Amino acid sequence: MTHMHITAWVLALILFIVAYVMYNQGKGKPGKIVHMILRLDYLFILYTGGSLLGHYFGGGNLLPEAIVKGLAGIWVIAALEMILIKTSKNKPAKSFWIQLVIALIITLVLGFWRLPM
Repeated sequence: MTHMHITAWVLALILFIVAYVMYNQGKGKPGKIVHMILRLDYLFILYTGGSLLGHYFGGGNLLPEAIVKGLAGIWVIAALEMILIKTSKNKPAKSFWIQLVIALIITLVLGFWRLPM
């Protein structure tokens, strides 16, 4: 399940970059299509992440950190979505970029260096 989760969020980052570039180039319709595919990928990320989080409810002292990582992951998804929405409407999204960097750092640190799964 870990490999599917990592594959899903790497795909999400690639789709995010593609949609962001399309919106910046003024290609609204293709950008919207990629954005919708990205939203489907969000569901897959949430499913696999929830499955991984469920393993920590069996006991152990890493449950609080796993919950924080899950919340930070949802924060990453929200920031990605808000950046694309603001970009599609030609509005500034600087605050969401800052949030994305913070949430992504928290998620990656907890996911790769702290939690064993």
